[in-house]
Amino acid sequence: MRTTILYFTEKILLTSLLLWVYGSSAYAQNYAPYRAPTPPAAFRLAADEDTVHGWRRGGAGTLNFSQVSLSNWAPGGQSSLSLLALGNVYVHFRGENHTFALASNLVYGLLKAGKSKVRKNDDRLELNARYTRNYATKWSYATQLNLKTQLTPTNDILKPDSLLSKFFAPAYILASIGFEYKPNEDFSLFLSPATGKFTVVNDQQLADVGAFGVKAAQLDADGQLITGSGERMREELGAYLNVRYRRGLMSNVTYQTRLELFSNYFHDPQNVDVNWENLLDFKVNEFFSASVATALVYDDDVLVPLNADQQNSDFTARGRRIQFKETLGIGLTYKF
Repeated sequence: MRTTILYFTEKILLTSLLLWVYGSSAYAQNYAPYRAPTPPAAFRLAADEDTVHGWRRGGAGTLNFSQVSLSNWAPGGQSSLSLLALGNVYVHFRGENHTFALASNLVYGLLKAGKSKVRKNDDRLELNARYTRNYATKWSYATQLNLKTQLTPTNDILKPDSLLSKFFAPAYILASIGFEYKPNEDFSLFLSPATGKFTVVNDQQLADVGAFGVKAAQLDADGQLITGSGERMREELGAYLNVRYRRGLMSNVTYQTRLELFSNYFHDPQNVDVNWENLLDFKVNEFFSASVATALVYDDDVLVPLNADQQNSDFTARGRRIQFKETLGIGLTYKF
């Protein structure tokens, strides 16, 4: 575990160094005074509020594209083609002392390497609903509903007939009620002492093997799984913390972060579920942008493949690990 943490720490430090070098060169070419940029789609819900009463709606779409073509290339390598689409739509209402917001975020990516078939390399769908009512300066009662899932099935690379996940398998649903502290539009802290977390696995095959933390199927007298006896839902009750922060680093660079922590009251409360997302957004002009995003996830109930690079990848070779993902994107952006 210590080696894994050091590995991810090195990746984060290296990414930060590259971003610092890029940001320094951008600042040297642009001495314009700071103006808060429009927040990217993934953080629209927390960052795009203001003091105007009534309804507002909007959204954004980004299309990132990369391509590598090799012909008689002596060092070797593989031609590749990738496409990443990001979309966001939101609706927001602000009254005299209460607010209501709905937001949806979608990320979908495709990759074709060499002569292999086109494969999916990213697939995320997130829906958020939040209602707050002020009771003191900077403090509000708040309730929130969050859903995270994906759109299309994902199969094992080494075993194409082996299903790993699909729509609502899994789906993570958080229903929370608590308090929100929001001193300004760039920072918010939501604390819920009563949060229900529901893990849905809407596929019996995955449920039978206990994928994503649900209770696996029972065993018969011969030690074989009893098909259809695996549970498709796992219910948890615990405490939930959601922290969001945004900061404009310069006129065309914005940093945003979101940290989510969940602790189950009745099952190993010390093993806290972690979801930490970071986004550094570079706005080139009205239509072109670049971004670097990282996501670090740890869930004690989710077992990940330990032998993804071996030929005998299956559900028996799994364990608890820190999950990490980094994405660099350059492409077209359209806002409405």
